[in-house]
Amino acid sequence: MARLMTLFCRGTEVLIALLLAIMVVLVFGNVVLRYAFNSGITISEEMSRWLFVWMTFLGAVVALQENGHLGTDMLVSSLGRTGKRICLVIAQLAMLFVTWLLFSGALAQARINYDVEAPVSGASMAIFYGAGVVFAVASGLILLGQFWRSITGKITDAELVLVQESEDLAQVHALHIDESAPLRK
Repeated sequence: MARLMTLFCRGTEVLIALLLAIMVVLVFGNVVLRYAFNSGITISEEMSRWLFVWMTFLGAVVALQENGHLGTDMLVSSLGRTGKRICLVIAQLAMLFVTWLLFSGALAQARINYDVEAPVSGASMAIFYGAGVVFAVASGLILLGQFWRSITGKITDAELVLVQESEDLAQVHALHIDESAPLRK
């Protein structure tokens, strides 16, 4: 299962890169056409917005799989293994609940807007809200897998904390000088 999710996330990263490339071409092409030729790509703004939303939701799935979301572990890191597991299970249950809320809301919006056409492209607005549905399904599967590993005890100590500290703190730790080392002159 973990290998399948890793392959899914690698494919998602490729898709995100493709969406970003399309978005850059659309926006840059539109700017050049407007300033150089007093023309433009009519669909550029709408498609760029949709691609950005899809990139954001797909990127959040990849970050969830890689435990790449920022957070603080000041309290959790001071607990023992059992305390960390309890906090992890509570956090995963809360995330599953929020994911369910997002899924039901995004699905409802997709259904409501299925017949609504986008102003420029005429495409169904359900495509826009579908990003939330795809995110909720993918992240729900990831969270269920992590939750199962947590309650069965198959999770390692390193996996008990699902957040990463900020980049600034990571740099401080990387630059930290061992205080027990003798000073050199």
